[in-house]
Amino acid sequence: MLTAFAWLSLMPMVAAVATAPFPAQAPQAPPLVDKLALTEAERLAEQQAVVVHYQEIRPLPGSLDTIPVFNSNSPELVQEEGILLSTFSPDGMAVGEAHLDFAFEGRFDIFAHHVARGLHAGDRRTLFMGTVVYNPTDEPVNLQVLQGVSYLSQEAPFRDLPAYVANPSGQVFAGPGSRTVTDVLQGRNQAQWPGVVTIPSRQAYLLMNAPIPLRRLSIPIDATLPPGLPLPGETIQANSLVVASTDAAPINLATANQPLPSNGRSALLYLNSSGPVYVANLAMYAPRSSSGEERAPTLREWLTLLTTKGLAGPRDIAPTNPDTYGFGRFYYGRVAGVAQGSQWRALATDGPNDTRLTIPAVGQAFSYVLSTVDHNTLGTGQIQSAPMLARYGDTAYRAHGNYGIHYAVSFPLYNPTDVSQTVVIKLQTPLQDEALTAGLRFRNPPDDRIFFRGTVRVRYPNGLGLMQTRDIHVVQRRGQEGEPLLQFRIPAGVRRLVEVELIYPPDATPPQVLTLTTLGDPDVIEANVRP
Repeated sequence: MLTAFAWLSLMPMVAAVATAPFPAQAPQAPPLVDKLALTEAERLAEQQAVVVHYQEIRPLPGSLDTIPVFNSNSPELVQEEGILLSTFSPDGMAVGEAHLDFAFEGRFDIFAHHVARGLHAGDRRTLFMGTVVYNPTDEPVNLQVLQGVSYLSQEAPFRDLPAYVANPSGQVFAGPGSRTVTDVLQGRNQAQWPGVVTIPSRQAYLLMNAPIPLRRLSIPIDATLPPGLPLPGETIQANSLVVASTDAAPINLATANQPLPSNGRSALLYLNSSGPVYVANLAMYAPRSSSGEERAPTLREWLTLLTTKGLAGPRDIAPTNPDTYGFGRFYYGRVAGVAQGSQWRALATDGPNDTRLTIPAVGQAFSYVLSTVDHNTLGTGQIQSAPMLARYGDTAYRAHGNYGIHYAVSFPLYNPTDVSQTVVIKLQTPLQDEALTAGLRFRNPPDDRIFFRGTVRVRYPNGLGLMQTRDIHVVQRRGQEGEPLLQFRIPAGVRRLVEVELIYPPDATPPQVLTLTTLGDPDVIEANVRP
């Protein structure tokens, strides 16, 4: 219904956040690949410095909930404006196949993670990411933002951090994905998001008007810029590139061999709607005023793009269908669609009818897998990737990586022995191996490629039995065994509850494991401590 959009109104918005220094080009997470996709050099490296720990590998108890997630991650790298993800009805749309016809009602999440990159070294345009929510009903709908966080790479640069850093206040991060999920885990809610918005019948609301600039902006860069706001930025020298239209300017030979400018944005929002709503996430280069100055898009401009354009580009590599895969390289693809599942709660016990988890024998260990994917379950056969309720045909069949999923794992640990025992809990990133069903392989030293960067929360009882909380920012590389998240003592015959939480961060590469090891009685000689 194209004509119905002519009178859609924009609801009020709040916007205020300080501009942060612009970072160097951000490193990208390695794509998910199957073992068969390894290069010959990587295969040779697999034969070197491999450490195998023989132990039990367990699937993670519990399951994802049924909360739908608007998951916008394809194309991750955006250089052509258009529709990133639309769940609108295709009726009246110029490109019907770009709309998935899925209405959200009640609790749902919005996750978005996209990178803007210039077409050449001198390209300094601002790409906007706009999220439109539309009420297709005959009654007003209340949209509540329960929690919302969004960061640019500009606000959260990829820092070279130690493996473990205490992070009680959220000031430790490495990239926008890391910072976004840390803030959500720690309960922060950015001020620019409205608490509750009433969307009138058959009208739209511009929830996010988010710049992804390729230069410094001298205005707030939060995710809800007022429509039409000018975007003043750094001064551009007369002999360098000046963009005078929405098209990329000619290549400046002086900058032709320089790295392409790049910036990314991550966003995670928890919402509740009192009635059905459609949601669309869109990409548009900043429109220009009559004087040639960039400005923020208006709701009308977003709706024009939504109703007249197709999918944004360039498109990612199409995925392999896991149900028909036979042999050869397996492509996971990037996610663009509605995934089912926002949180995975797990209670790890000795069995389905048990209330406690017996710690490993002295010197032994067992692990629970996290964020497993097709062909990479570490021998458990458990695929934790969220199923897709709606998706584009050239995007992932499942939400591989479970970006933005909140994992909450409880360990009611029980020491059955007659002496106190010291237990260690680690997050680890083992090498892929489906054939090794009773062990994990690691590299010593681990590979240079970072596979995880995010905050992990551990809650545990102190000596007085009072629960303590520790938030640790973890950086792990492929094949890294990791250091203890927690090492504590359990008296003989006593049960102690330990809880581990994390929101799986964008820019991470799954899977990981949570490993429990029993070192033994701290008064026993070191011979009883596993190396």
